This record gives sequence, C-alpha cells and structure tokens, in this order.
Amino acid sequence: MFGPPGRLYVYFTYGRHFCSNVVTGPDDHGSAVLLRAAEPLEGLEVMASHRGMDRPRLLCSGPARLTQAFAIARADNGTDLVRNDSLFLLSGEPLLGHAIARSTRVGVSVGIERRWRYFERRSAFVSPGRPSVPVATGAEAGTEATDSRGS
Repeated sequence: MFGPPGRLYVYFTYGRHFCSNVVTGPDDHGSAVLLRAAEPLEGLEVMASHRGMDRPRLLCSGPARLTQAFAIARADNGTDLVRNDSLFLLSGEPLLGHAIARSTRVGVSVGIERRWRYFERRSAFVSPGRPSVPVATGAEAGTEATDSRGS
C-alpha cells in the first residue's frame, strides 16, 4: 500500500478472505483505494466458477467476492495494473456528479466519521453493508452519514 502508484495491494483479512486495493499515492506514502465492488460485464462464467455461484449481482458485490471472482491471490500483490497484460485497469466513462454517492466506510470501527466510501448511486452492484454511523458533533450535526443509494 506504500507505492508505487498503480500497483495492486493484496491482503488477507479476518483469517479467511483476500481483499485488494489499488495504490494511489506516491512511493513510500500509504495511500490506496479498496476495490469494493464491480459490475461484471464479461467473463461471467469464469467468475461464477471462481465464486461457486452464478448470480451476476453477487459475483463482485463486496471486496472479498470481487477478489475471488477475479481470482486475485496473494501472489498478485504488487502487480502493476497499468502495464500488466493479464490483470489491469481500464479507463471508463466518468460519472456525472449526481450519479455519485458517498457514505461512511463499511465494516470498520476506526475513522468512522469520514465519508470515504464513494459509489455509483442506485447501482444494483454496489456491495451491501451497513456503513458506520458516526456520532454527530458540533458543525457535523445534521449532515448525512448513511448510505444514500436510494436517494
């Protein structure tokens, strides 16, 4: 997670799942984005075989599910996602501002006051989960801190 940017950071969590991040900051600076969900567009049969199920909405709906669907393993840690031929990122169409929602992070107990979870509003492929709800204090009182998929 400490660089260089564009690399895949793979880690084992809760003693049972691999999750993956894309390093986003400069070398030696811990900065990455968790790959939390994806809408599977191609290779559904292969993803289904990796996951042992075939419900398209659930194939990549969650960080461990996504990692499993793409067969990402510890050996992929450090992969250059910009220059690699088998595991890589593609640019897509940017979303308009009104199509983007944000909430507090899911499944964490530290840093829950920050709304660092960004996702496509109304996407059926956004991973479920209950965002952490911080206790509102001072100027933050009255600000939305919950999942706004349906709004």
